[in-house]
Amino acid sequence: MDPMALEVVVPVVSGLIQGSVYGLLGLGLVLLYKSGKIFNFSQAEIGTFSAMTAAFADQGVGPFPDLPVPLALLVGLLTGLGLGLLIERVVVRPLFSAAKVTVVVATAGVLLLLVALGGFLSGPEPRSAVRILEGDFLTTSSLRVTDTGALVVVVLAVLAVASALFFSRTRTGTAIIAVSQEPTATRLVGISVERTSALTWGIAGLLGAIAGILLSGTVGVVFPGSLTFIALVPAFTAAVLGGVTALPGAFVGGVVVGMIESFAQTNIPKDVLPGSGKVVLFVALLVVLLVRPAGLLGKET
Repeated sequence: MDPMALEVVVPVVSGLIQGSVYGLLGLGLVLLYKSGKIFNFSQAEIGTFSAMTAAFADQGVGPFPDLPVPLALLVGLLTGLGLGLLIERVVVRPLFSAAKVTVVVATAGVLLLLVALGGFLSGPEPRSAVRILEGDFLTTSSLRVTDTGALVVVVLAVLAVASALFFSRTRTGTAIIAVSQEPTATRLVGISVERTSALTWGIAGLLGAIAGILLSGTVGVVFPGSLTFIALVPAFTAAVLGGVTALPGAFVGGVVVGMIESFAQTNIPKDVLPGSGKVVLFVALLVVLLVRPAGLLGKET
């Protein structure tokens, strides 16, 4: 391949895969903000803990037998779902009448608790993650895309479309939006605020688990705080860039964030601007917030 073309193709492919992970986390963040105006700081750590649980089940650690990969993945997904439901019931629901900032701070506390619990169960050393797929989707002399990397992109696209259809075409999705806007009125027409809240957090936990398992499978290892350290801030940025009330915006924002980081890291030498990906990303976020505060796909109010 032509060297000039490589300078474009390699960052694009890398940015698309990395951005898809950000978008997966962003989907969960946007879902919770859209339904309850809450930014969940523990979203990425739910993914980390779920990926660690899947690794335990895959390797026969602790109470888990040595399970086949599909069953280990199921254990990880159920962990994310269960954590979402548990956080809603124990942390969020008792704070229904509190200020939103109180709930946000509480989710930060959940993040710290999950990191500590993960460290207690696994120790500080990285653990081998579950390898979902082993092969290469595309291999050339200068470019390699694993099957897992390709799967990340496909999963994000499918979930972005499914989430948008869920909110626009189903009664349950409409009920979630109604509860977020008029909780008192929805109670009067027979919609359970508690049930819709639990459903929303359960779905968000499941999305976090999917992101954590896919990212750890791409990287090859998982450890307490890994997904939070790698992807939480970019995922928040993806949600804001795409629009915190637009579910497809998480997909668009994630890809944009991944591309910006990848091109900056590829083209700006580290001795010129250390951490160039994050710096350029911060500048891009400021520009978008100044020009279009609602995000790329969000609706102006």
